[in-house]
Amino acid sequence: VQLQASGGGLVQAGGSLTLSCAASLGGYRMGWFRQAPGKEREFVAAISWSGATIAYTDSVKGRFTILRDNAKNMVYLRMNSLKPEDTAVYYCAAGATMTYWPMSGYDYWGQGTLVTVSS
Repeated sequence: VQLQASGGGLVQAGGSLTLSCAASLGGYRMGWFRQAPGKEREFVAAISWSGATIAYTDSVKGRFTILRDNAKNMVYLRMNSLKPEDTAVYYCAAGATMTYWPMSGYDYWGQGTLVTVSS
């Protein structure tokens, strides 16, 4: 499975941005992760294949929304009320099973897209 993330950019604090991830195949649970400069990669959000099960890390709850369109093999991360601490390279990932849901068990990773939030 090939994953292509896009939609990153520069935004002011309080602003919004939507990231997109295009998958070459469907049938996978999907996740978004991010890595800030000098920090470890961290889990952001995940969505099951059906979309019925969703998880977020606490720091983005109420601000970020993960969505998917299975007809297009697309996953989105809608980010509102962005903060400078959301600045990071964001990665999408795909997992064939729900093992280690939601933070681990991903089999495929896309390249990152950079999100920069200015204060």
